[in-house]
Amino acid sequence: METLKGGELCFPQLLNTSCMKPTRPHAEAMLIFILLSCISLLTVALNLLVIISISHYRQLHTTTNLLLLSLAVSDFLAGFLMPVVILLVGSCWFLGDFMCALSFFAVFTIISASVGNVVLISVDRYVAICDPLYYPTKITQRRVKICVYMCWVCSAFFGSLILRDHLREPGRYNSCIGECVVVINYIEGAFDLVFTFIVPITVIIVLYMRVFVVAVSQARAMRSHIVADTLQHSVTVTAKKSERKAARTLGIVIVVFLMCFCPYYCVALAGQENVASASFLVFLFYFNSCLNPVIYAFFYPWFRKSIKLIVTLQTLQPDSCDANIL
Repeated sequence: METLKGGELCFPQLLNTSCMKPTRPHAEAMLIFILLSCISLLTVALNLLVIISISHYRQLHTTTNLLLLSLAVSDFLAGFLMPVVILLVGSCWFLGDFMCALSFFAVFTIISASVGNVVLISVDRYVAICDPLYYPTKITQRRVKICVYMCWVCSAFFGSLILRDHLREPGRYNSCIGECVVVINYIEGAFDLVFTFIVPITVIIVLYMRVFVVAVSQARAMRSHIVADTLQHSVTVTAKKSERKAARTLGIVIVVFLMCFCPYYCVALAGQENVASASFLVFLFYFNSCLNPVIYAFFYPWFRKSIKLIVTLQTLQPDSCDANIL
């Protein structure tokens, strides 16, 4: 009986302090492991292609692509964390209390950075479509780099603020060895809800609704040729076709992001969350990191062309960074 009992523990040598192993069929556990491994590898590989493409080719060093690069970095990191996050829910933890706290800190930082990057993309498209005349002067590469840098710094600060007790004293809320839990009090939870969900989602929706209305009106005006030459000086400059196309593509990215991001907070607000739903909803959010490069591949010819050049190792040739990608 003692051997059998020890075999059901996360750490059989610690009979009195070890957590119990979760009861999950071996076939189901193996299927989940294989699925997560495949999705994780695909996420890392696809986002690595995006990072190499935008970083290597000078033609792609635009302000919008810098934001896509930052989003790809957060998606790339999410690909590494995807199996870890799922294992945190209803499974034994073998990496120690410090790594547990560090993993949650990384999760909070990446989630915050992803949300911040999507907000910055929404602002970029809003200015490009609604105020195209001043877009080159308002949205410069220097300003975008500063915004991206601040996004990551604020995300790390936000994660350290929410998890300050866990980083100061790892494992303080664990009831047994082999457990990895984080307890967030009411004030921290409300702060997280407001600044990671309510405010960013509101900003994203409002800005893109405005972008959609303006883009539709501009397209109709161009098709019907309403603008007369005599009134040319008083007509607002319309966004270029390429900017509207980029807005449409990035709009799809944002819609997919909202579909993958909102369910977790909606279920948490409803108070219906359990281990099974938490695993699926967290997985859904991280699966979005795999979908973004797929969207780029469908709608961005430059991404498909750069993939071909990278796979065929043409990026290793001299002066390949000056290749014609667009």
